[in-house]
Amino acid sequence: MDFFTWPLVAELLLLGLGTGFLAGLLGIGGGMLMVPFLTLILSHRGVPADMSVKMAIATSMATILFTSLSSVRAHHQRGAVRWELVRGMAPGIVLGGLLAGAGAFAMLKGQVLAGVFGLFVSFSATQMLRNKKPAPSRQMPGMAGQTAAGTGIGFLSGLVGAGGGFVSVPFMTWCNVPIHNAVATSAALGFPIALANTVGYVVGGWNLPSALPGAVGFLYLPALAVIATASVTMAPLGARTAHAMDVGQLKKAFALLLYGLASYMLWKAFAQ
Repeated sequence: MDFFTWPLVAELLLLGLGTGFLAGLLGIGGGMLMVPFLTLILSHRGVPADMSVKMAIATSMATILFTSLSSVRAHHQRGAVRWELVRGMAPGIVLGGLLAGAGAFAMLKGQVLAGVFGLFVSFSATQMLRNKKPAPSRQMPGMAGQTAAGTGIGFLSGLVGAGGGFVSVPFMTWCNVPIHNAVATSAALGFPIALANTVGYVVGGWNLPSALPGAVGFLYLPALAVIATASVTMAPLGARTAHAMDVGQLKKAFALLLYGLASYMLWKAFAQ
């Protein structure tokens, strides 16, 4: 089936607009919304179930290369990005992303990846909704601790195709980083996460036969081009909206989104 049919292009444009807005609003890179829809689109084009999940995850992660740049620019203009935290966590993020993308991702089955996604995101959403106040004395760890945290964030992000906000935002707020700063900093962390994991996906899938015209290993380049173009236009609007909302609204919106996506992916994991 020809990729460039108008109904399909329209679906990908809408998906890109929606995920771009969420990337700016919640600092999540949009990947957790994108993966289920891309899985459905690829499955309808004859890609086997296990491969469609992996291609959706890899392609979703690659779009964050573009979305994060647009989103972080809007947050930076408002002075919300904690760049010292970006510098502290980025080295670990690169290491974790490479380990996931070039190693564990290729070895694990699609339903296992879906299950990991659902369980971990459910936990993150519960912690956010509990709104338990962190100990006033708790602060972000030193350089070694930030590197370790970054490694875990980069690795988990690579397994589920998300920009890391579902881990990094709760982690930073737990360490008494204000929610708006945590969201903005998470958006900035999205670029090294996406870069390291995308390189890993290319290496891990280099010898795979093309599942569809335009696919390179786990990456589906036509979908990447359409979604990335649409998403970068909406990320700044999402960032501006985030700064207009109060902290309580932002936390509830973040948690409810995570619950919905976690439920879908848990169903996907056990239904296969």
